Amino acid sequence: MATRRLMTAAAPTLLRTTARPAPTAYRYIRASAYVPPRKWQAVPRIGVSRRWYSDDVVPGSKIWSFDEIKQLVDGKDKSPAKVVIVDVREPAELQTTGKIPGAINIPITSAVQSFHIPDADFEDMYGFERPSRDTKLLFYCKAGVRAKSAAGLAKHAGWEDVGEYPGSWLDWEAQNGPVERVKQGEGFGQN
Repeated sequence: MATRRLMTAAAPTLLRTTARPAPTAYRYIRASAYVPPRKWQAVPRIGVSRRWYSDDVVPGSKIWSFDEIKQLVDGKDKSPAKVVIVDVREPAELQTTGKIPGAINIPITSAVQSFHIPDADFEDMYGFERPSRDTKLLFYCKAGVRAKSAAGLAKHAGWEDVGEYPGSWLDWEAQNGPVERVKQGEGFGQN
């Protein structure tokens, strides 16, 4: 019985001393794991800032305004060069909203191949001749994003004179531009 009382009384002391590392070892471990704090300094950035995403416009692309396109549609445009207005929205969108009068429809989903396929294949696909490479092309869509992409595709395929209408259909509709209705089943080409 005396042994049990002795062990019960001595147990906390034994556990305390065995659970704690020796003072010198503790300092050594702590010293080896210690990392002094660093003072961070801001390094000034040298050079010109560059954007690694698309620019606001396609290089060499003319930006058209509502008034310029309205004059073109009304026949008041004085420039001798013919301008072809290209709507790059899907045919279902044209059937819902209509289009700028005289515009042809080349949907952006097929525009990638449209500018690179032979002329005969283009005519079979869309039902009209592809505009020649010396024709001015003016692209628009719903909000201007797809128009910018299509202008870039046309530029890459060899059309030098391309333009974009950044306001696109939303701007045209907001400013009460004339609308040509597109019937069910129509969409490609001039309607």
